[in-house]
Amino acid sequence: MLAGYANVVLPNIFGHHMVLQREQPVAIFGQADPGEQVSVRFGDQTKRVTTDGGGRWKILLSPMKASDIGQDLTIQGVNTIVLRDVVVGEVWICSGQSNMEYQMRKLEKLSPPQTGGDFPKDEVEIAKNPQIRLFLVRRKFLTKPDHTYAGWSIAQDSALRQFSAAGYFFAKKVQSELDVPVGMISAAVSGSRIEPWIPQVALQHEAYFKGQKIEGDPGKFFESMIAPLAPYTIKGFLWYQGETNVFLQENISYAYKLKTLIKSWRRQWGDDRLPFYFTQIAPFQYSIDEAGKQRMSRYVLPAFREAQDLVLQLPHTGRIVTTDLVDDVTDLHPSYKWEVGRRLALQALRKTYNYPLVADGPTCKAIRVRGGMALIVFDHAHGLHTRDGEALTGFEVAGEDGNFFGADAYIQRQTVYVSASAVPKIVHVRFAWDEAAQPNLVNGAGLPALPFRSDNPYKKLKL
Repeated sequence: MLAGYANVVLPNIFGHHMVLQREQPVAIFGQADPGEQVSVRFGDQTKRVTTDGGGRWKILLSPMKASDIGQDLTIQGVNTIVLRDVVVGEVWICSGQSNMEYQMRKLEKLSPPQTGGDFPKDEVEIAKNPQIRLFLVRRKFLTKPDHTYAGWSIAQDSALRQFSAAGYFFAKKVQSELDVPVGMISAAVSGSRIEPWIPQVALQHEAYFKGQKIEGDPGKFFESMIAPLAPYTIKGFLWYQGETNVFLQENISYAYKLKTLIKSWRRQWGDDRLPFYFTQIAPFQYSIDEAGKQRMSRYVLPAFREAQDLVLQLPHTGRIVTTDLVDDVTDLHPSYKWEVGRRLALQALRKTYNYPLVADGPTCKAIRVRGGMALIVFDHAHGLHTRDGEALTGFEVAGEDGNFFGADAYIQRQTVYVSASAVPKIVHVRFAWDEAAQPNLVNGAGLPALPFRSDNPYKKLKL
């Protein structure tokens, strides 16, 4: 907490143009002299509190309906602070590494994507929606007073150019559907492992890591970029990270780290129901180094995704699949961030806002083997088809010897039938089980099928 100031001091997350969370008690907090009376006025609400012995204070505004009409938020103690153009809507935090940090400015230099569709190359130039507000967290910045209160910006011009593309396009979709202001707080660091985003004490208390030395600077970014945001009232979290941990060839250990992150962030805000939606890592040639030599198995990435998905056991979580959003499997930063943001928004719209839409791609529900034929039944499978109109790709089968062969496959309603002449008796089935796999199975909403394997060693594991 900030200390040593006679005047009322606000954390940097408060500023002109900010968005307050609708329909929840809203925390306004900061520092002042011990025993000082602080008042907060917003709309028709005025509330007062006396600071504690450390000078800390917090006021909860009563829940408010969404409003796109900017108002003044006035905080008064010895001094008076007036924050202008404050609106009420939905507030989300987006975090992770470079693919979340990936800035809007990069869209201007991209070639049209191979898969077609809407390519928002000129989005920065045309974006003029004052109902989307942005706050970019900079390292070692949140704990320093900023008396200009200029951290929040309307999503346009230079502020938008620097902002997370995935975060912005999430906000654009959510704002258009809900028709309320949306505030995005981006806290991402390129190349970061997951460990710096988790409080060190939380890792120490996770039974899986008992007796282990956790490397990777645990807590480094959590303490400087996440914890100081709390208890600013938010709706939920978006997460796009994992590439660095794939290079470390992690699988099950990452699942426990991600579980610990989710629970510790929710604990920081005092709400174990905060939604957490994450991005499954996209295809990339992890197995080959810059010199063209093999450094790991081609199956490290699919096994990592399998570990990511284990956290779906936690309530209020969701995941998007990105196997179709890569033009070049040697590019660690695929450009389709507008679609990543849209798919994350679908998760929120369906699972947080209860919109009647499809948010998930086809997901293996059951596998039934009949000799040389495997029947794969999918959830989220209405309108199963191939996105390119070609035969199904990505399916493999094996017998008792475990040697996999590419399989022929066809769709019948919500089931895919798979067989291979080289495997007269199928024992194992897998789909998109390769780091570069870009299969073509999608549902009626155009969302890609989830990679899987029938011999998943963790399918009965409870995190």
